[in-house]
Amino acid sequence: MSSRGEMLDRIRKALKHPSGRSAQPPPAGGDPPAGGVMPPIAPDELLPKFELELGKVGGLTYRAASLDGLESILRKILESAPAPSVVLSRNPLLNQLRLEARLREWGVSIAAWPDGEDQLKPEDRAAYREACFAASAGITGVDFVLAETGSLVLTSRTEGSQLASLAPPVHIALFRENQVIESLDEVLEMLRLSRDTDQPTPGRSVVFVTGPSRTADIEQILIRGVHGPGEVHAILVEEPCLASAAGRSAPSR
Repeated sequence: MSSRGEMLDRIRKALKHPSGRSAQPPPAGGDPPAGGVMPPIAPDELLPKFELELGKVGGLTYRAASLDGLESILRKILESAPAPSVVLSRNPLLNQLRLEARLREWGVSIAAWPDGEDQLKPEDRAAYREACFAASAGITGVDFVLAETGSLVLTSRTEGSQLASLAPPVHIALFRENQVIESLDEVLEMLRLSRDTDQPTPGRSVVFVTGPSRTADIEQILIRGVHGPGEVHAILVEEPCLASAAGRSAPSR
């Protein structure tokens, strides 16, 4: 088991078995257990649960088993824009996929968060901010995927991710299956542990993205996309896709 898996296992045991007692299942047809503890989700049900909950709030989930499959998904999402322009955050998964170079090869206009966080000038940040509000889509990684609510969790640790997830009308989030977490309690505990250990800190702020932006006026008319993206797309990057990315060089610009 990986160190991340061991940490999650310890957290789950601590959260669900306080004082050494097993968590009691809710009575049939009754309320959930006291203390806000919901019935546990089996490990093999985490991803289906996330897909279900995200779908309930209008988000869409995809699975990319190959680079060709990932390209097909991204093209389908971006094809509605007459001249697709994308902002990219800096994220290990996006870097591993060499996504910036691949998108440029596909003819997509790209604005990426500049390298060298410590050396960024104010004009660099201003240019990226302007690009986010002008782009047709923002592509980010995530820190966690929250199964019980269908939420994407992004911290300010990942450069440019929060603005890229909020300003463009379309948000596309890429994630790996080992980033899917069961509950909010686990997410908060993971964030706390990252502050208390030598792991990278999560940054100053945390954003929970649960489906497209929805706003209702006093007449209860619901409008999507007023205070955030009108579309949210979550793409699971499966291991064969990552293996293929590692084995193939990025396309030339």
